[in-house]
Amino acid sequence: MNFLPVEEQLFLIRRGVEEIIPEEELKLKLEKSKESGSPLNIKLGCDPSRPDLHIGHGVVLRKLRHFQDLGHQAILVIGDFTAMIGDPSGRNKTRPQLNLEAARSNAESYVEQAKVILDISTLKIVYNSDWLNKINFNDVVKLTSSMTVARMLERDDFTKRFQSEIPISLHEFLYPLAQGQDSVELKADVELGGTDQKFNLLVGRDLQKADGQDPQCIITLPLLEGTDGVDKMSKSYGNHIGLHDSPEDMYGKTLSISDDMILKWLTLAADAEESIVKNAESQLGDSSVNPMQVKRELARAVVELYYDAETSSKAEHHFNTVVVGKGIPDDIPEYSLENEDLIVNVIFNAGLLQSKGEARRMIKQGAVKLDGESVSDIQAKISPKEHQILKVGKRRFLKVIE
Repeated sequence: MNFLPVEEQLFLIRRGVEEIIPEEELKLKLEKSKESGSPLNIKLGCDPSRPDLHIGHGVVLRKLRHFQDLGHQAILVIGDFTAMIGDPSGRNKTRPQLNLEAARSNAESYVEQAKVILDISTLKIVYNSDWLNKINFNDVVKLTSSMTVARMLERDDFTKRFQSEIPISLHEFLYPLAQGQDSVELKADVELGGTDQKFNLLVGRDLQKADGQDPQCIITLPLLEGTDGVDKMSKSYGNHIGLHDSPEDMYGKTLSISDDMILKWLTLAADAEESIVKNAESQLGDSSVNPMQVKRELARAVVELYYDAETSSKAEHHFNTVVVGKGIPDDIPEYSLENEDLIVNVIFNAGLLQSKGEARRMIKQGAVKLDGESVSDIQAKISPKEHQILKVGKRRFLKVIE
């Protein structure tokens, strides 16, 4: 394989990262890779604790794609076994454990969603249950002997819980060891992860050294705050943008972020080149420039990243027409109604929202309108008529017909 010069590779690799540990070792690995023509093994582990991905997950997935674009071997480790332990990273309590069946089901959804970012044709997908399920108790004793309790308590989350007398289950100590064993099994050259994964990634280096392997370099990426600008992006916080969200939702939700998040989102959510980020920084420093102008550029970039330029322009046009102009889009979906039904059922059955519970919440929040009139009763019904317009939130419309 004919790789780019090492410095050119590093220029892309460094984009948006928090730390490269140690960078000099990574440079040496890249040099050896170029000399031999052999790609590096780039590992990214994901625990399928939930079946959905958002653009916060997209930050580290995009970095894995960078390595694919450079010609290296990307390895996506589906942590179906480690999901049964539960990653304690960033948690102030024990994470619920999944069974293998639930983890595998979620994993299928992960891979399907990750296709919008990763090149599936060259991606190596592995499940860590394939080797971790085969470990016997003697192997566990050997594995745990390589780590001290004092080292484990260096983790911020464990330290805080210990000092606050919040229980730490022994099985949680096994999580970083299991993740590190994945690196040994795969002979990983580089492992990627969020900043909250730093301890786990370093354990992988330690276990590889103990096994006589060249230790992996680790690359950490910042955690992306959600649309509220406070908490990290999460569906449970309601501040997320899903990888499979519609272009209109992606555009509109991006415009809702605070001005002080624009540059970080350009770097992480839009994967913008440094020159674009610097230009945006210059614009934001100019009092004559409205930050909304820069935010619109960001929103277009996010949509274009997951769709294309034409779709991005259409999403902006939709926003201008529907949200700014308070109009109704021309191409809204239709739903045929034969008999009187609950509005909650119509919203769910038409696919406007993913659950009836979510539909009820939107009604309670005053975010549902029928022909311009607010719907406040979750038991409200809709009867068949020639045509009626149901609006859910700011950007979802449905034409209900007989």
